Amino acid sequence: MAKKAIGIDVGGTGIKAAIVDTKTGELLSERLRVETPAGGHAEAIAKVTRELVDRLGGKQSLPAGVCFPAVVRHGFTQSAANVSDEWIGLNAHSLFGAYLDRHVHVINDADAAGAAEMKFGAGRGAKGLTIMTTLGTGIGSALFYNGVLIPNSELGHLEIDGHDAEKEAAFSAKEREDLDFPAWAARLQRYYETLEKLFSPDLIIVGGGISKSHQEFLPLISLNTKIVPATTKNSAGIIGAASLAYRSQED
Repeated sequence: MAKKAIGIDVGGTGIKAAIVDTKTGELLSERLRVETPAGGHAEAIAKVTRELVDRLGGKQSLPAGVCFPAVVRHGFTQSAANVSDEWIGLNAHSLFGAYLDRHVHVINDADAAGAAEMKFGAGRGAKGLTIMTTLGTGIGSALFYNGVLIPNSELGHLEIDGHDAEKEAAFSAKEREDLDFPAWAARLQRYYETLEKLFSPDLIIVGGGISKSHQEFLPLISLNTKIVPATTKNSAGIIGAASLAYRSQED
């Protein structure tokens, strides 16, 4: 029997949601997507998540996982990326719980994507330290030791050569500066070799939308650590958030 939960992925430009089989990682519904309300205000985003859940049929008994572009500590969002600053210090767990009227679990978006990869994707069965990175507007990161999440790592903000790493190496930098793949890969090389030096990981997983073109840049990166593309693609946040929400209701 499927162990179902709703996964909701809140981003600065779009909000996605679906029902997930948390045993297999499969989507059991269509994946809905709407634009993030202008300004990214808390009440407006919470209202949209309620509308998405209603469109999925309500499913009153299903828990809901919400992944969010922020450091999340004990249900409070401590930062805000591409959303309103009113999220900083906000009890997001209570906000989403009130709007969705069910058990909720709020988590950082990169941590959710990493959880999906560790349970259903490229990190399945991995031992030791795994670092998941997501390349997009910024660089998200998630750390796992023997499959256990170490939350809120924020390794995209490492200072490398005097710069915030994601400003130089995120996919947005490639687009902004019109870099070809070899030029961008040189920046990624510097970033990943720094991660390797600082953390000595056993595995690095590269996610984000650009990971579908991994053959264009991953072969250009030379590390001692195994580095592989993510496999859960654009549904990673939804799958990971749902899986963690289902598990948290059992704790």
